[in-house]
Amino acid sequence: MSIDLNTMPKLGFGLMRLPEKDGTIDMEHLCSMVDAYMQAGMNYFDTAYVYHGGNSEKVIREALVKRYPRDRFMLATKLPAWCMKDPDDRDRIFNEQLERCGVDYFDFYLLHSIEDGGNGETYERLDCFNWGLRKKAEGRIRHFGFSFHGSPAYLIKVLDAHPEVEFVQIQLNYADWRNPVVRSGELYEILHSRNIPMIIMEPVKGGTLAALKPELEEMYKAARPSASIASWALRFVGSLPGVMTILSGMSTEDQMKDNIETFRHFEPLSEEEKKLVDKVRTIMLDVPQIGCTSCRYCTPGCPMNISIPDVFRAVNTMNLYGDVFRPKAFYGGVIGQGHGRASECIACGQCEGVCPQHLPIIDLLRKASEKLDT
Repeated sequence: MSIDLNTMPKLGFGLMRLPEKDGTIDMEHLCSMVDAYMQAGMNYFDTAYVYHGGNSEKVIREALVKRYPRDRFMLATKLPAWCMKDPDDRDRIFNEQLERCGVDYFDFYLLHSIEDGGNGETYERLDCFNWGLRKKAEGRIRHFGFSFHGSPAYLIKVLDAHPEVEFVQIQLNYADWRNPVVRSGELYEILHSRNIPMIIMEPVKGGTLAALKPELEEMYKAARPSASIASWALRFVGSLPGVMTILSGMSTEDQMKDNIETFRHFEPLSEEEKKLVDKVRTIMLDVPQIGCTSCRYCTPGCPMNISIPDVFRAVNTMNLYGDVFRPKAFYGGVIGQGHGRASECIACGQCEGVCPQHLPIIDLLRKASEKLDT
């Protein structure tokens, strides 16, 4: 069953950064966000087995599946390589996901975070591609693909070996277009040249592109006074041919409202606006930043309970704004919630083994400690 890009909502609701209250997912706000999204005529929801410690799949059952007819929405989830040891784990996890979500099938199903070595080898060893095709034949999966965090060369290798793949999910935003690690632009060109539909994650780079230095925001505001800063990042991605759906991990109703407005009457970037985005990117990337997207894959297994993304957020704020007081106050609040200090890292390497951005986290935490723990 081929995918008709014209029937897909341009904005997808990513369920990795849901609103929280007192340490748990805020169901009242989540339901309001689901309702606003559905009422805007959009219906693509993206979750995963590991999001919110396994709770993302459970709450979408309550906020969406129990409240809307099954044919009104599309639900996507993912099979995690790092949770599997043998072939039996494939069905164990899949059946648990069906139960968690309260559905009989998934509209889109992905092998989660394929990359060179590691996860990619696990999916091959456990024959997950053929397994996915069998699930599709059984009617348990409507469309089968994978999310990708590897090199362009490895993407070509996987696509050549598995022409049955219907779509690929990649990280793409204007800041990472020429990033020598993420290499968004190269991945996009490979997929576009093969006419493979793309789902885009991290279009606003974990919120980084929603709040820029004042002088950069002024450049955008001069061109479009009423447009949000985040809308520029979303329109950059939405202007690219072959993009099927753009995932936004919205955690507030205001973010939902703003994103809906961006896509309700979507306008691709004009040639002048493309030049402006390129200019902003050039200036922005002159400032060193840690390329963390706050996916939080690193935090559950940290033996010292260090909230690594929040540490990096504080450092990036220091670097971007030259501000010391507010980042240190933010960091102090994180420590006050029971998380470990950057200085308490024992260099076990667990975090680096699961980081989709391939960041040298141990060294970055050491440097962060020099800024934050003094």
